[in-house]
Amino acid sequence: QVQLVESGGGLVQPGGSLRLSCAASRSIFSSFTMGWYRPAPGKQRELVASITSGGTTNYADSVKGRFTISRDNAKNTVSLQMNSLKPEDTAVYYCNAQLNRTWNYWGQGTQVTVSS
Repeated sequence: QVQLVESGGGLVQPGGSLRLSCAASRSIFSSFTMGWYRPAPGKQRELVASITSGGTTNYADSVKGRFTISRDNAKNTVSLQMNSLKPEDTAVYYCNAQLNRTWNYWGQGTQVTVSS
């Protein structure tokens, strides 16, 4: 069992930055692949960024060069640094933990609004 709690969302102007954080409830977090997702048109959720237990990262094309995902296994946290934000980045961002295609957990989400 893994419980995930997101924080750091809010209102920011275009071109601004936010840093999202996700805290896990137990140390098993360190074995999971962690990811950030947001709703996509016609789909439930799309992958924004992910990071494996070994530190390998993956990003959606739309955020490459602007977002950076990182993790701190000692603290059971994963973060998403979001720079050069655009209005189209506005969404609820969900933290995800997955292990061996079997265990899959979601946080409640945190709202990011990019608007002038």
